[in-house]
Amino acid sequence: MAKYERSLTGDFDGFLNHIHSAITQGSVSASFEDGSDRMLGQTRLAVRVYERYSMAGGNRVSLNISVLGHDNQLFVSAITSGGSQALFFKINTLGESAFLDQCIDAVERFAARA
Repeated sequence: MAKYERSLTGDFDGFLNHIHSAITQGSVSASFEDGSDRMLGQTRLAVRVYERYSMAGGNRVSLNISVLGHDNQLFVSAITSGGSQALFFKINTLGESAFLDQCIDAVERFAARA
């Protein structure tokens, strides 16, 4: 499992669209699995789950992205899982790291524009 978190500013919907496009267009095997959206007052929460095939591990890895937004303040948490073929401990987590790096690059590109 690998994790990345960051606070940034920007438009909530614009950020979600940017991340979604970057993840789904960044790999031929990437797929959007499901999502959830909630609003509490002026605070919004979006959860997205993506999967893709990892050539390095020969299996699928998942990426869970949570975005919390209030006004133009955003917080993103991205966590990967899967990708290991070991029974009792994790080895060969290259697929997870690569998937997370794709997300990090997208977040940092969006933050640089703001």
